[in-house]
Amino acid sequence: MLSNHLQNGLETAKLVWSRLPNSEDGELDELGTSKKNDGSSVESLDYEVIENYAYREEQAQRGKLYVGYYVVVKWFLALLIGIGTGLAAVFINISVENFAGWKFSLTFSIIQKSYLAGFFVYVLINLVLVLSSVYIVTYFAPAASGSGIPEIKGYLNGVDTHGILFFRTLVGKIFGSIGSVGGGLALGKEGPLVHTGACIASLLGQGGTTKYHLRSRWLQIFQSDRDRRDLVTCGCAAGVAAAFRAPVGGVLFALEEVTSWWRSQLMWRVFFTSAIVAVVVRSAIGWCKSGKCGHFGSGGFIIWDVSGGQEDYSFEELFPMAVIGVIGGLLGALFNQLTLYMTYWRRNFLHKKGNRVKVIEVCLISLITSTISFGLPLFRKCTPCPTSDSESGIECPRPPGMYGNYVNFYCGKEKEYNDLATIFFNTQDDAIRNLFSAKTIHEYSAQSLLTFLVMFYSLAVVTFGTAVPAGQFVPGIMIGSTYGRLVGMFVVSFYKKLNIEEGTYALLGAASFLGGSMRMTVSLCVIMVEITNNLQLLPLIMLVLLISKAVGDAFNEGLYEQQARLRGIPLLESRPKYQMRYIKAKDACRSQQVLYFPRIVKVADIVSMLKSNKHNGYPVIDHKRNGETLVIGIMLRSHLLVLLQSKVDFQHGPFTSDSRGGSLPIRHNLSEFVKPVSSKGITIEDIHLSSDDMEMYIDLAPLANPSPYIVPEDMSLTKVYNIFRQLGLRHIFVVPRASHVVGMITRKDLLMEENEDSVAMELQSTSKE
Repeated sequence: MLSNHLQNGLETAKLVWSRLPNSEDGELDELGTSKKNDGSSVESLDYEVIENYAYREEQAQRGKLYVGYYVVVKWFLALLIGIGTGLAAVFINISVENFAGWKFSLTFSIIQKSYLAGFFVYVLINLVLVLSSVYIVTYFAPAASGSGIPEIKGYLNGVDTHGILFFRTLVGKIFGSIGSVGGGLALGKEGPLVHTGACIASLLGQGGTTKYHLRSRWLQIFQSDRDRRDLVTCGCAAGVAAAFRAPVGGVLFALEEVTSWWRSQLMWRVFFTSAIVAVVVRSAIGWCKSGKCGHFGSGGFIIWDVSGGQEDYSFEELFPMAVIGVIGGLLGALFNQLTLYMTYWRRNFLHKKGNRVKVIEVCLISLITSTISFGLPLFRKCTPCPTSDSESGIECPRPPGMYGNYVNFYCGKEKEYNDLATIFFNTQDDAIRNLFSAKTIHEYSAQSLLTFLVMFYSLAVVTFGTAVPAGQFVPGIMIGSTYGRLVGMFVVSFYKKLNIEEGTYALLGAASFLGGSMRMTVSLCVIMVEITNNLQLLPLIMLVLLISKAVGDAFNEGLYEQQARLRGIPLLESRPKYQMRYIKAKDACRSQQVLYFPRIVKVADIVSMLKSNKHNGYPVIDHKRNGETLVIGIMLRSHLLVLLQSKVDFQHGPFTSDSRGGSLPIRHNLSEFVKPVSSKGITIEDIHLSSDDMEMYIDLAPLANPSPYIVPEDMSLTKVYNIFRQLGLRHIFVVPRASHVVGMITRKDLLMEENEDSVAMELQSTSKE
């Protein structure tokens, strides 16, 4: 009998946990990095629906009106996420563009009299902006450092890193990005915008924040991790859509890069959110065209229109384009490896010396970056302006920091420009726009491009991982467009064709470096097409992305995967390891001891069990009168803590709640068991029980999950892995092979039809299969 098997194999039946190491264990990964993450716990999320008696009774009381309200609020929140993320992006971009515009305008007016005075003013402004950013992150919102994409990817994969979705993290991300990007560091604001969108979505999903008294009760209906996961997915897509004005690219980015769970209903909401973001951003740009946004004009929101560039390409150009893909794969893989070593050194040595060291480090990097961007163009000889072309609409020269090519910097004559200052002493958005520009052949010399490539590549490696919000999209585009333009210069001189544009090769270089570093393909391809407004280049972008990703994969993992592993975020990738097919489920959990509770358990035993280990789930068993043992479900640690804290389920004797007949009593609302996003929840140390309380008993049956996922002990670990990841589970029971079959479910059993006479759903006939 199945019950006999359960009884005989209970001691050997193993519980395959989520295989996520508890941060309290202090385990080390391959690099020796502690998985404790500076005291912030890393814990699995409960994406599984806990179908206990309390859940079923609450669902039975809900009618069609509540279901309709639930759906309407979901779509309304998707609308609010789009509006909120769009407005946050507008605020960040306007602030960055105005700070940068004021900085370059003031510096340019001063250098007309003294370049030395202009240098000190330029360095000082950058230092103040960067200092404000690192101070906010270090002392107010530590979780706001970096891009935030590895942490959000871990959250959607089922890993909860404490602090990543706090309100103060959102504030730190927004104002920290303004300071770090406006201060001229070699980083971007696009990654932080993804994190910003996720924070906005999470805060809206929980109805606001209690700590800062910003809370709405009527929005507090999404109390499960499953619903919050869907909202955070919408926020991630909204962040990309706001950063690049690429709504379709945002949807594909959420699908390809960050989510582990996807369904058609979620696709609709994500698409709707991205569309709302596009409308908000477009409205803001239209409003700013009237001059109401200060220095914010054509720049700011990243879109580099190359539709007027190269219209066609020949077969001979495919080889140099393939070379660009190889270069992107090599440089991208090298960038990942160097940033991995730098981040490892920072986390394990430098940043352990305290917050003051973090501030000093970022300030030193700011001084070095400002010195290089201002000083190197001084050593570059100016070039006479080309013959003006009225059709191109390009004027020569222009002052630094202004929209356009041909920057006049430290030139002896009025009609000269400094090609190195055009890309170095400029905002990153305008520098990329200049590199992508068409009809500007011979604007840059190979020496200037090579100098910029080496210096900016080094600065990007050193800056990534510091204690400021830092995205890697724009620096990657800067690096790739530089060597892409270099290749384009050689192609122009070699093939002697007039229809070849260097800006086209710069675009392909940008795509190749991002593909070689981040290993994205579909979403990145669509984003590059959307931000350049040139669909004709789609086949070429696909070509270089495929090549760069293949080359990069031959050396190491993608940038976000490496950073997640270094931060102790145990991601479950889309495919299990090859050797898992030779490992059985019982072998995977052989070293673990199963800790379980009986159905009727003494309060003192619960407290002792919770204090003796850090497990988050416990099997619940029951003994029948004939001696048989049954596994009746699983009880989560968080639910046990709620029972101990409330004390309403305490009873004086070891009897079951339904021993007098009738149904199980439900004394709790499901909202009591929701873990708040803004805190770690209660711990066993927070609960105070008297000696009389410790002698009481609790019946766990009403709140235990009676339908946990169960696999046989000889199932391959590959199958277990796929079930675990695709269903978003936290625990799986491993039991001996059963000897009795109750029934068999086929596809037809899962097809349901609605009875016209009643609202109830009936199963279709399955007499034949």
